[in-house]
Amino acid sequence: MDFSFEQGPIRPPSEAKSLLIRVTRNCPWNKCAFCNSYRGKKFELRPLDEIIADIKKMQEIASHVQKLSWKLGEGGKVTNRVIRLIFGQESTYDDNFRSVAAWLYFGGQSIFLQDADSLILKTETLVSVLNEIKNAFPFVTRITSYCRSKTASRKSVDELKRLKSAGLSRIHIGMESGYDPLLAYIRKGVTAAEHINGGRHVVEAGLSLSEYVVPGLGGIRWTREHAEETAHVLNQINPDFIRLRSLHAVPGTDLHDKLLKGDFIPLSDNDVVKEIRSLIEGLEGIESCVVSDHILNLLEEVEGKLPQDKEKILSVIDRYLALPEKDQLIFRLGRRKGIYRSVDDFSDSRLYNSLRETVEEYELREPGQLDKALSLMMHSYI
Repeated sequence: MDFSFEQGPIRPPSEAKSLLIRVTRNCPWNKCAFCNSYRGKKFELRPLDEIIADIKKMQEIASHVQKLSWKLGEGGKVTNRVIRLIFGQESTYDDNFRSVAAWLYFGGQSIFLQDADSLILKTETLVSVLNEIKNAFPFVTRITSYCRSKTASRKSVDELKRLKSAGLSRIHIGMESGYDPLLAYIRKGVTAAEHINGGRHVVEAGLSLSEYVVPGLGGIRWTREHAEETAHVLNQINPDFIRLRSLHAVPGTDLHDKLLKGDFIPLSDNDVVKEIRSLIEGLEGIESCVVSDHILNLLEEVEGKLPQDKEKILSVIDRYLALPEKDQLIFRLGRRKGIYRSVDDFSDSRLYNSLRETVEEYELREPGQLDKALSLMMHSYI
């Protein structure tokens, strides 16, 4: 049996358990200075019949997985036993088959539409895709997609409401910043006003909205303006989620080239934390959830619902900033090595002492060398 269907290269971290359905290829803008996900690749709208054929193929695989479950005596449920069999027979089951099986194992409730800007499709086409998904997988409770602010601003609220009625649940938008000079510098291809207009369209249509912000994106030059103006834009949108993605200047991107030439001077870990504090402090009159769900973020605990958790979020940041310099280094090392997730982890004296010894060894060999090592460690995640 042919189990092949298309899948794109990326999805948001929060969609890790989602089935990925590719409705467009690559990115229609593809000029952002910090991104190389689609560099050198042509943007294409996938024909509706191709998308539907992929959905039907996924439906066939899901049926095959359930039949296999019954054969194993698991009553149609995708259990550990079923997964072990599928993932243990690479010659029989390919990556596509395993991705559908894993999706069912994790509940089979969410679907993410790829690639970078699926809402650029005509509304009628996207409604047909959503209808096909609901017919094939009636148990799905959430369908989400990336979208550019400019695309969302060009869709009418009525169009977005139609998509919601057809089953679309959430839109992910890469705001990155709300400061126009910085948006121009990184060639985002959108203005703060378009961010606001597009975000408001999504919110007014009743769709859940995740806005992504990149702390550190303005470097030393624009750290204050980046924090203040981004908060100003978010205050006018009131998205459901504000997701933090600390900057990683990826080698091969224009931003990394600017860094190497000295045109872009990045912030230190601690300065990024201070910038996040300024951003949070500037958020007023909104009911968004702040989320720090990415490995690059130093403080995973910077999370909560506004406005009630604002002081709690700020206190997490202040608690870290109040640590002695050596303890900050110890925490950063523990975080970048995947050992620490919270300042409370200092309570494990064995781990703390082990990390302290490493910090002291670095300081004895070459003062300041640990900062470079931590930067390399952070960037190795991506």
